[in-house]
Amino acid sequence: MPWRRIMNHKILVVDDELSFVALLKEALSREPYQVLGSSSALEALELLASRPVDVVISDEKMPGMTGSEFLALVRTRYPKTIRIILTGHASLEAAIRSINEGEIYRFFTKPCNIFDLAITIRQALQHLELKKENQRLLRMIGRQSDLIRQLERDYPGITVVRRGEKGEVLLDEEGCGLKNLLSRCKASLPKASTPFTG
Repeated sequence: MPWRRIMNHKILVVDDELSFVALLKEALSREPYQVLGSSSALEALELLASRPVDVVISDEKMPGMTGSEFLALVRTRYPKTIRIILTGHASLEAAIRSINEGEIYRFFTKPCNIFDLAITIRQALQHLELKKENQRLLRMIGRQSDLIRQLERDYPGITVVRRGEKGEVLLDEEGCGLKNLLSRCKASLPKASTPFTG
């Protein structure tokens, strides 16, 4: 993935333990993307409403709203945002349930390995870029299909390729194929007011 694309990504870390948010921001600051921090789910939702975020990392056990509940809202409001949850061993079952119900990308037990978390974030961003590229290619294929249908409407049979017994492409000797198309295209061009002299 090009470095320029990675640097455009934003990561949001949500945890009521501000010391952990600061620690994670410091650890991830060496990565080539912007890292944001939030101390509560409600504050994080306000931040998400004001700017796009590519990856959200949330602690499970937080006052007011659990990480699972928060990430479920993120999934509903911002389905393209990749979601990662952090959990203690005591809430491991809840985290597994949130993965199944909330389509969470990965979960980590606390204290987590920062190096492994950084690798997972990079993999998540690569996954995100791959999805974007696939969508771009699908749109391009769709435009090409529309163009082919338009050509077939304007020049019936132009998209049909005839082949000989040996598999060679047969051109229309009567000029109803490619030569006819070129002639029509030439005729449709506006005539220059003065001759072109090179």
